[in-house]
Amino acid sequence: MSGTGSGAPGGPGISVVVCVYTEERWEDILAAVASVRAQSRPALETLLVVDHNRALLDRLEREYKEAEDVRVLANAGPRGLSAGRNTGIAAAHGEVIAFLDDDAVAERDWLRHFAAAYADPRVMAVGGRTVPIWASGRRPVWFPEEFDWVVGCTYRGLPPGRVRVRNVLGGNASFRRIAFDAAGGFATGIGRDGDKRPLGCEETELCIRLTRAVPGAVLLIDDRAVIHHRVPAGRERFGYFRTRTYAEGLSKALVARSVGAGKGLESERRYATRVLPAGVARGLRDAVLARPGGAGRAGAIVAGVLTAAGGYVVGSVRARRGGTAFSVAPIEGESG
Repeated sequence: MSGTGSGAPGGPGISVVVCVYTEERWEDILAAVASVRAQSRPALETLLVVDHNRALLDRLEREYKEAEDVRVLANAGPRGLSAGRNTGIAAAHGEVIAFLDDDAVAERDWLRHFAAAYADPRVMAVGGRTVPIWASGRRPVWFPEEFDWVVGCTYRGLPPGRVRVRNVLGGNASFRRIAFDAAGGFATGIGRDGDKRPLGCEETELCIRLTRAVPGAVLLIDDRAVIHHRVPAGRERFGYFRTRTYAEGLSKALVARSVGAGKGLESERRYATRVLPAGVARGLRDAVLARPGGAGRAGAIVAGVLTAAGGYVVGSVRARRGGTAFSVAPIEGESG
């Protein structure tokens, strides 16, 4: 990897990686970059990594050709989010590398809160809070907050404040660059790859691998590091909810295969045995009190559990048969 940089006095230089793939999100991409450039603690650089889309690559290069703080790169690996992130990591100059979704905007102090956490040298990763921006203007009444991870957002059940966690959530996260030296990059073949099936969990697998590679590593979520994530209309529908929870089960099976079910499902057990039953009870109570959507939220939680469990079973069978695989490669940075 290349040497570290310094983006602001008294803290690590932070490179921000935004992975992009479609011109349909053009305005969102511009807004994401603008939110990074407006940070109270300036980023060292913003890297836009384009996933095998020549037209988008050319358009972004024209848009930012005069910008000294924005670089546009082509994904150097196979199609998909993991390889795109790995391309960004390899090219980044910062001591810390942060990731922002291409359809999200960061609040002004996002990077300042990340940087503050790295004052502790044990801290290897810091994530933040992701708030949904619903296309319809409001949360669908049936959509339970316990399942906001379905739309890439912070969900009910995560502890508040700055807390230690097993894994950060990839769309709003940061890592020390030395974490990738120790553990390798994001695994390809486990997350989103341009297919219609919304797989995930690549950040979970990486974080577990990291804590094994670096004994004593601390991973945090600071809920003051806030981004706002756009949720398109198609993802407000129950059909997407069901597809995404099933895909999560498939992904969790891959993670469990890689790191073992004990660590791979450690957080999920508490979530399934405490958070979700409480959510069902809340929904049923709201139904009894004639509050809108109560029964729907309770039903969605049950449906989400069942479809995720079904995906996990199918994914486990495929993994045992060798039908699915993913790989982790070391990150090789630029020279200089």
